[in-house]
Amino acid sequence: MDFGLKDRVYIVTGGTRGLGMAAARELVADGARVVVSGRDEKSVAAAQADLGGPGQAVGVVADNADTDTPQRLITAARDTFKRLDGVLISVGGPPAGTSDTIDDDHWRAAFESVFLGAVRLSRAVAAELGEGGAIGFVLSSSVYEPIPGLAISNALRPGLAGYAKNLANELGPRGIRVVGLVPAHIETDRLRELDARHGDAEGARKRATAGVPLRRYGTPDEFGRSAAFLLSPAASYLTGVMLSIDGGVRKGF
Repeated sequence: MDFGLKDRVYIVTGGTRGLGMAAARELVADGARVVVSGRDEKSVAAAQADLGGPGQAVGVVADNADTDTPQRLITAARDTFKRLDGVLISVGGPPAGTSDTIDDDHWRAAFESVFLGAVRLSRAVAAELGEGGAIGFVLSSSVYEPIPGLAISNALRPGLAGYAKNLANELGPRGIRVVGLVPAHIETDRLRELDARHGDAEGARKRATAGVPLRRYGTPDEFGRSAAFLLSPAASYLTGVMLSIDGGVRKGF
């Protein structure tokens, strides 16, 4: 199926590793061009090269929490590829911890990066997009149910999902779509770190996959293909949706 991505241009934050990189890779494979951002200069350079170099991808060292990041990313897209068709907003998971172990500084830093940074970037990109544009938010299964030991994610991700639904209503009359991607049990470095928290990574994996109807973890590529579809013109009548990419873990409708 042709998703209609050829020559379209997307910003992908957190695009140097994990879910962001997987999405960027699938976008490029289907003919799109990408601006990927990350906080580490070496990782950004490596991601740009891995995605095909300057003709297909440009890397920008940036932190979603910084107020100048949206304009820098938009400028990179306009200057390099002369257009912008959408954004996928992804950030690394906030620190693990329970409500009694997380101090104010951690809450503030996570809010700036996970929540306010995403709001700020989506607002700036929305002002640049025309009809057919798309804004995607990478969320978490904590949108629907708290995950033990991830108090910050449990608090901020549902709020961001609510913001995404609100934004879909506001931008719909302009023909701009807003979607949420809700991954769970996708095998990334972040998931491996969480599995290893209590010293028995293999045991944690077995317990987790026992609760997945497909009885396995998902791959980043599987997430990436879903992201590419949702951002593409092939999904032109999908907006305001929260797509669970979880092997069937979420049992509700």
